[in-house]
Amino acid sequence: MSRAAHAICAQAGWFKSSYSNGTGGECLEAAFATDGTASVRDSKESGGPVLAFSCAAWGGFVTGIREGMLC
Repeated sequence: MSRAAHAICAQAGWFKSSYSNGTGGECLEAAFATDGTASVRDSKESGGPVLAFSCAAWGGFVTGIREGMLC
């Protein structure tokens, strides 16, 4: 992710997944930029790698999860 895109996500604000629990398990944070980019990262490593997806790719992923198509 470019520095500019990372800055946009930081401005948009990261939020923790509603499926994340407080027991130190696998936690995911997401941020949505004004350009429609969806970014995800490990909440335990906020300075670590970030995966960025187009709006269409993110929407397809979420739809697949909701419909049970992905495991």
